[in-house]
Amino acid sequence: MREGQRGGEAAIARRGFLRGSGLVVAGAFASGALPLASAHAARAAAGWRTPDLHLLLKARRRQVPLLAGTATRTYSYVGRVKRGDRSALQRLPGSYLGPTLRVRRGQRVRVDFLNRLSEESIVHWHGLHVPADMDGHPRHAVGTGGRYRYEFDVVNRAGTYWYHPHPHGRTGAQVYRGLAGLLLVSDDEEAALGLPAGDYDLPLVIQDRRFDADNQFVYRGGFGSPGSGGMGDGELGDEILVNGQHEPVLDVEARPYRLRLLNGSNSRIYRLAWEDGEPLTVIGTDGGLLRRPVDREFVTLAPGERVEVWVDFARWPVGSELTLVSGAFDNGMFGMGGSMADGDDEQMGQGAAMEILALRVVAASGSGSPLPARLTRFRDLDPDEAVNADDPRRFEFSFSGGAWTINGRSFQMNRVSDEEKVSLGSLELWELVNVPGTGMGPGGGGGIGPMMPHPVHLHGQQFQVVERSVDPTYDRMWRDLHAGYVDGGWKDTVLLTPGERVRLLRRFDDYAGLFLYHCHNLEHEDLGMMRNLLVS
Repeated sequence: MREGQRGGEAAIARRGFLRGSGLVVAGAFASGALPLASAHAARAAAGWRTPDLHLLLKARRRQVPLLAGTATRTYSYVGRVKRGDRSALQRLPGSYLGPTLRVRRGQRVRVDFLNRLSEESIVHWHGLHVPADMDGHPRHAVGTGGRYRYEFDVVNRAGTYWYHPHPHGRTGAQVYRGLAGLLLVSDDEEAALGLPAGDYDLPLVIQDRRFDADNQFVYRGGFGSPGSGGMGDGELGDEILVNGQHEPVLDVEARPYRLRLLNGSNSRIYRLAWEDGEPLTVIGTDGGLLRRPVDREFVTLAPGERVEVWVDFARWPVGSELTLVSGAFDNGMFGMGGSMADGDDEQMGQGAAMEILALRVVAASGSGSPLPARLTRFRDLDPDEAVNADDPRRFEFSFSGGAWTINGRSFQMNRVSDEEKVSLGSLELWELVNVPGTGMGPGGGGGIGPMMPHPVHLHGQQFQVVERSVDPTYDRMWRDLHAGYVDGGWKDTVLLTPGERVRLLRRFDDYAGLFLYHCHNLEHEDLGMMRNLLVS
């Protein structure tokens, strides 16, 4: 049965929805629906105040010299500070990536987004806990020349977050062409730890891209990737870019550093490690610092995930050159009568070994501080306190009836099903499962549906992972990657390898409204593996 024919689903009228959530003033002002004087009065009545930081952020076309020869045509965010600390916006020279935004917990932030592209777009603040109409839902996308005003309080813990476009059906293409940027949150607790800062705090955005002979990005929507079989398994490039630059070599001093690693790729999963086998000391994940540092032989990083690593480069002799690599792993893809092809090294399919970044150790100018044994305190959520402790809310991710689906449904802009409605203030236990589909055709014929990894991103408040398990029938990829999971902190994105089940706890505080949950393989998202959740 097609989505529109299912019982128990309701279309949500935008104006009625905003009025019901108490956000009609913000929504109308953002869309320019109110005259300016009326908008200012309505905004004041709604409790809006002068922001601590006011930014202008534009999405526009650029040309950036990434390779020798012709410059690459990109999409890029450019910005400036209209009010507040000028250092809150830091540009990356020679990069297509947007400026790094630095904010503090407790700040009031306003961002005026201006779309100068020839297609509609909107900005999502990935990992931030903000009101529904500030979250970048595709129903708020604005066309060429359109504007959208964001205004929110920064309530997140210190950590590494990011921003990127979220128009339905075009997110993958826009991110691939360059629209993305880092958003770093700081707070007093983090500052008291004495972690590496300034030049010794290195945010690193890892992305894979493919270029044609004229140095232009080649984007195929995932349909030309190795093993896709015409299903759109996700876009995979054969070149690695770090911070929007090709093959950079970073000089690092022989002292401690903080490396903030973001997987900003459309679909590629990384198995990150030092080439010489030294362990990685992880201090943070998506939602900020862990309680204590943990060592990993390697770290598994799926699209959208972040991890923070503390490393003392004094462990290597001055003059050494270190390489951060992604190790080979089984791509875990099943379907069409058996395992799907990995793709050879030249094609750089999912799971291929790749070099990520070279770092050259130079003499230190100072020793730095030792890593604290304890980093932060936070309360573990208790599964017994969940309103559905005995009946987890289950979401099945699969390729069914010729489409990427969640519980058999594809995305619809303003619809929710009965099982996608939750109560504001509740604590819920969720179960996410990567299951076999029903085959290739519209009628579900053709045997087992293809199974591929799904990095699942939940908009709104972050969550804690309770447990993981895997169906041994499909555990090849899990066996290669599970030792690199870091689940001890707060998360907003979690990887589901084929056959894997993840149970998590999430609370729904502060904001009512319509929020998204979806696969962060951006081609899967664009092809329908995304749904709405109504918090009311």
